[in-house]
Amino acid sequence: MKMNVRPFAALALATTLVFGSCKKENATNSADSDNNTETTSHADDQSQVSEETDAVTNDATLSVEGTSSFSGNVLHTTPEICDATVSFDTTGTTKKITITYDSSGCSRARIRSGSVILSMAKNVYWKNAGAALTITYQDLKIKRKHDNKTISINGSHVITNVSGGLLINLPTLGAITHTITGNMSITFGDSTQRAWQIAEKRVFSYNNGLVITVTGAHTEGSNSNIVLWGTNRFGHAFKTSITQPLVIKQDCNFRVTAGTVTHEGFGTATATYGLDANGNPASCPGTGSYHCKVIWTGLAGQAHSALFAY
Repeated sequence: MKMNVRPFAALALATTLVFGSCKKENATNSADSDNNTETTSHADDQSQVSEETDAVTNDATLSVEGTSSFSGNVLHTTPEICDATVSFDTTGTTKKITITYDSSGCSRARIRSGSVILSMAKNVYWKNAGAALTITYQDLKIKRKHDNKTISINGSHVITNVSGGLLINLPTLGAITHTITGNMSITFGDSTQRAWQIAEKRVFSYNNGLVITVTGAHTEGSNSNIVLWGTNRFGHAFKTSITQPLVIKQDCNFRVTAGTVTHEGFGTATATYGLDANGNPASCPGTGSYHCKVIWTGLAGQAHSALFAY
C-alpha cells in the first residue's frame, strides 16, 4: 500500500495556536493587565513562528521525498508549492534544493518572500537511517493574512530521519521518526530581533491514515519535553514544553486531536487540545470543531481560562 506524499504539504502543526486567543479576559489590576498582555502577545508570536517553520518543514519534506536524487527512491515527482519555485543543484559535494517564495499569496493563510536552501551530503539519501537535511532560512518574510502581522526568519534547522524510511512507504514500515533542531533569528513587525531555539521529535505512524505524534526533545533540569525556548520580544526568557504528546490524525482531516502544551517564563499557561464544547475529551469530529481549554494565572493570583473552537 502506497501513500501520496502531496497531502503532507498542507500540514502545519498548530502546537501553540491557542495562546493568542486569550485576549478577551479582563485583568484585575494594571500589573496583572501588563502580564496578561505580555503572555498573550508573546504566545501569539510563538504561534506564528511555530506555524511558519512547520509550513517550511512540510515544503522541505515534499521537495526531498519527491526528488529521487535526494530521497533515494526510484520514483520522482515534481514538487508543487503554489507560492514558490524549486530549483536543484546536485553538481557539488553538497547537493542543494532552493525554494524561492514569490509573494504571490496563493495560500489563504500567508504571503511569503525570501528563500530557504535544503542541503544534504552528496552520498546521503533521505530514505536511509540517520540522514540529515539542513534547512537554511534566508530572510524569509511572512505576512499573516487575517491581521497583516509580519515576521522574518533567518537561521537554520537540521531535520534528521532517525529511523530511515520514506513517508510514502509508511503503511509497510510501521513508524518513522524525525527530529528537528536548530537556531533562529526572529524579527518581529516592530523591528525587535530575538534568538529562539527548537528541539522537536515527530513520530509518523499509520492507522486508517497518517498519525503524527509530536513531543519536545530539549532537556533543562528535570524537564525533558521542551520544544521551543529563547527570549521574547519583551526581553524575557521563555520555554514551551509539550507535556502530553500532540497527536495529529489524517482521518480527522489532519487535526490536532489530543495533547497539552505548557508555556513558562514570565508566567505559566497550559493549553489542552482535543476537547468538545463542554471541555471533555472529544471523538474525531472530522470537519467539525475541536475545542481547546487554556488556563493561566495572572500576577494578582487570579486564574484565567478560555475554551474555544479550533
